[in-house]
Amino acid sequence: MQRPFLTTNGRSLDAIEVRGLRADCIVGVYPEERRTVQTLQVDLALFLDTRAAAAGAGLEASLDYARLAGEIRFLLESCRFRLLETAAEALCSYILAPPTADAPHAQVEAVSVRLTKPGALGGDAVPSLEIHRSREEMGFPVEEKKWGRVDVLHASQGCGIYRLRIAPGASIPTHVHQAMEERELILGSNLLLQGRPVAPGSAFRWPKDLPHRYDNPAQVEGTILCVDRPAFLPHDEIEVAHEGELPWVEPVPFYPAAERAR
Repeated sequence: MQRPFLTTNGRSLDAIEVRGLRADCIVGVYPEERRTVQTLQVDLALFLDTRAAAAGAGLEASLDYARLAGEIRFLLESCRFRLLETAAEALCSYILAPPTADAPHAQVEAVSVRLTKPGALGGDAVPSLEIHRSREEMGFPVEEKKWGRVDVLHASQGCGIYRLRIAPGASIPTHVHQAMEERELILGSNLLLQGRPVAPGSAFRWPKDLPHRYDNPAQVEGTILCVDRPAFLPHDEIEVAHEGELPWVEPVPFYPAAERAR
């Protein structure tokens, strides 16, 4: 992949590459593409400073590419895009977002994303798109909530991508959705969902009208990666009263087993 020449504090940046990641996604403008999942190939080049990690600070001073690969697959499988350009922009925004306290890693300063649609032209040719973005050119709006904060990472015609950051000791109250389709990936390690502990890398799809809630008993923020289709509708976050045990939905793992146990 092409690498933009970048420096930080007068020093060159290092690059971590992830090549050949495959994910199923709805992406395209033609009717068949709107109905049928197709496989995308994702190639990433991540520009950051790994000097502290090399000197012994550990993985938290670099980037856990096993977790990142799972998060990219979750986003592509959960979202709906009409254009590769929109999909690539959404991935850049997520990768360049500032790290959170419950999932620390080195700040990625710039990223190159290439998306390839191997089957789009029936074998006659293979189309792809490659874009380059830096952290300085991205915006990361933050919305304040009673229970914490929301990082608005992407919002388009088909979907919205958000990081829900639940404050220590706070809860997202029991609620349902009647219009939005919502999928969520647990990023932190201390959250309770439906009153139960949940492992990082666990993904949940919430059927409409199914009540769900999160609690954060920890001393640091607890973070969830959320995809809403369509983008978030405030009137569709409907708080409900619920007595007894909340219904459980089996998670789908997006991190390797060793990563979920960390």
